[in-house]
Formats: sequence, structure tokens, C-alpha cells
Amino acid sequence: MSRLWIALLAYTLPLLAQDAVKSTPPVAPAPAVRVPLSSVYQAAIVQPAKTSIYIGAVTLTMPPFERTGDTFHSTYQAKVFPLFFYNEAGRIAITLSDDDLRGLIRGERVYFTGEAFSRKDEPRRVEGHADPANPTSGKIKVRVWVSKNIELIFNTTYHFSGNPSAEP
Repeated sequence: MSRLWIALLAYTLPLLAQDAVKSTPPVAPAPAVRVPLSSVYQAAIVQPAKTSIYIGAVTLTMPPFERTGDTFHSTYQAKVFPLFFYNEAGRIAITLSDDDLRGLIRGERVYFTGEAFSRKDEPRRVEGHADPANPTSGKIKVRVWVSKNIELIFNTTYHFSGNPSAEP
């Protein structure tokens, strides 16, 4: 009789073990943890840029950009030489998400969009891309549509200048 019990146990234990494995719910993978960005990425300096127009040049200058949410805000001043009566100033905003900033840190080209408004509240569409040289600086190309048919293209450099000691 003991041989019969041993045979039954030898046969049924593997079946019971399979049923126990099948009835165990799968374990969900742990969610990916997002490391907050350094506060260095809360401010950016874009160097003055110059582009040629048919009979002159346009110089674009901006004080440092400050980041709020996914948007970098600043003001701008455009000086048109020799047509000084076309000079303009206003405010500008460029959208860069945390994922976009992480792409720059990894050395990837990042595309952005934005908008600007002159002091007379005339809208200006802004688009461009940034090519990082290292995690905190690189080259930037910005396209500004002054009107439906006039597009100015500026090539310059940028670097992030936030406070590295004030980590989030």
C-alpha cells in the first residue's frame, strides 16, 4: 500500500505545483522612477544672434530665459540696420518639456516651438532646434516669422545657467 501512496504522490504533486503556479497572479513591473532635473536647467542664456536681410541686418538680443513649467520666458529686442524704424521689442516663450531637456542631456537634437509678441501685441511664430555640445550648452537655430511671408533665421549658442547648488 505504501508504494501506491508514493506513486500517487509522485504523480499528483507536480500537477498541484503547476496549478499553484498558474493561479498566482503575475507581478506588475515596478514603475520607472523619474529623476528630477537639476536646477541648472531652470535658466538659459542665449547669445545675441544676427541675420542678414536684403538691405541690412537684424540683431536679436534676449536677457536670460527663466523656466516655469515647460516654458522658458524672456523678452527680446530686435535691431534692424540700417532701417532703425523697424526695430522691435517684446516678449518670447519657448516650450521645452522635461523629456526634451533629458534629450539634450543625452546629446540628442531637440525641436521646439514657441511664440513671441511685440510690444504692440503683434504675434510672432517661433520654431527651432537645439544641438547640444555637452549636457549644459550647444548650438541653437531659431526661426521667427515676422509676417506670413517673412521668416528670419538666427543661429547662435545657448547654455543653461540655473543655480546648481539649489537642487529641487
